[in-house]
Amino acid sequence: MPTMNRVDENTLHVPRQGAMVTDAWIFARETIQLERGAVDQLCDAASIDPDAQVFATPDIHIGYGVPIGCVWATPHYISPAAVGYDINCGMRLMTTPLDAADVDVRALADSIRRDIPLGEGKASQELPPRDMKQFLARGVPAVEMLCRHNPRFRRAFRPDELAADLLRIEDGGCMAADPGCVPDQAMARGRVQFGTLGGGNHFIELQRVDRVFDTALADAWGLREGQFVVMIHSGSRGLGHEVGGQFMKRALKFNERRGDTLPNRQLMYLPLESAEGREYFEAMKCAANFAYANRQVMATLVRHDVRHALGEIAMPLVYDVAHNIAKFEEAGGRRLCVHRKGATRAFPASKMAGTPFAATGQPVLIPGSMGTASYLLSGVESGRRSLWSVNHGAGRVMSRTEAAGKVTRKGKVLRPGAVSDDEFREAMAGVYLVCEDRHHIKEEAPQAYKDIEAVIDTVVGAGLAGRVARMVPLAVLKG
Repeated sequence: MPTMNRVDENTLHVPRQGAMVTDAWIFARETIQLERGAVDQLCDAASIDPDAQVFATPDIHIGYGVPIGCVWATPHYISPAAVGYDINCGMRLMTTPLDAADVDVRALADSIRRDIPLGEGKASQELPPRDMKQFLARGVPAVEMLCRHNPRFRRAFRPDELAADLLRIEDGGCMAADPGCVPDQAMARGRVQFGTLGGGNHFIELQRVDRVFDTALADAWGLREGQFVVMIHSGSRGLGHEVGGQFMKRALKFNERRGDTLPNRQLMYLPLESAEGREYFEAMKCAANFAYANRQVMATLVRHDVRHALGEIAMPLVYDVAHNIAKFEEAGGRRLCVHRKGATRAFPASKMAGTPFAATGQPVLIPGSMGTASYLLSGVESGRRSLWSVNHGAGRVMSRTEAAGKVTRKGKVLRPGAVSDDEFREAMAGVYLVCEDRHHIKEEAPQAYKDIEAVIDTVVGAGLAGRVARMVPLAVLKG
């Protein structure tokens, strides 16, 4: 394990050592497990640019090139690996005026499943190429176009709801982008996947607000204890994966041509002023727009299902946040390309001027695992120490194969996993689970993740965000 010095209860300092050209910082309490491989990858991220700032959030675990739960901010480079394959894998939370006790979550979850395809490789309405380019260029503001192609969406869509949502989505649901930089194969994969959830750790959860910590902020954002709310977690689907994969290959070839020293072959990088760097940034923004729009489409369908089952009610959006993304931000008088991989923005009130959150700070969504709590937090000024970044979840402590074992597509167990069937059932007691692939669902077992309470304690203790509310799952829809 690289040398690390504990600064305080929540912070570790990783001083320059080996090939590192700048220091790194890890926000983690002693009770939070740190993998040697993940810390090594963080050191790799600190081995490229002496002007960079490098942080790890409490959910740090091994990723591709850099760890999941990594913030890499540099004035010189952009890295497809430091963004990842699932560009703008993000979260949104919607409220209702209902008490959770009054909702038949089983019937509602089954209804949502009929409207939203779950799992990897699932398709929905195919879009013409011209309309697809509009989605990639314009993001959420373009979703009304889907009414021309999808009768279900046309019945569910409400222009006034879209207008209200745009004020509560990071970037307003659109990063100005050039669709001409998106590879054809990525475009083809995305054209059939609008309104699909995906697999892995993506989910739709029907939740109950279990506890409110900050009554003033909860009131401002429309939350109260016992309330029924809905959370959606999804990303850019096959389009984002294709963009990430193709540009990782291009970046690696670029580095090899120049003779650049790579900390590891997975961690390639591009100068911001290079043609390749500019093209990747445009393609990444297009994938981010796709993900924003995809979550908007699913939210529209969920609202329709809720109203069909429970009556004509309002379902306002609290916020929609992005993970796995690179953005230009000012910090310390410098313009930095801030990569957040498995991390999310947590801006304070001073950086939310012109939004509904200018007095409260940005809402921050941190899910646990299915079967455990999720949190709503608020950005705070002291979050400056992590460039206003926090973790995007609890973080894995087991790989998917370790948790579930090796199982064939037909369900034959070739090697048992660390989580038994009985342990899985016990962890999910009281939660209605709807999943597309029951043979592999234990990959997402609660036991495969860190303790969300310890993770949130670290975030709050380190002064990166403030607690607002805690939600618990009633029903979970997974791929």
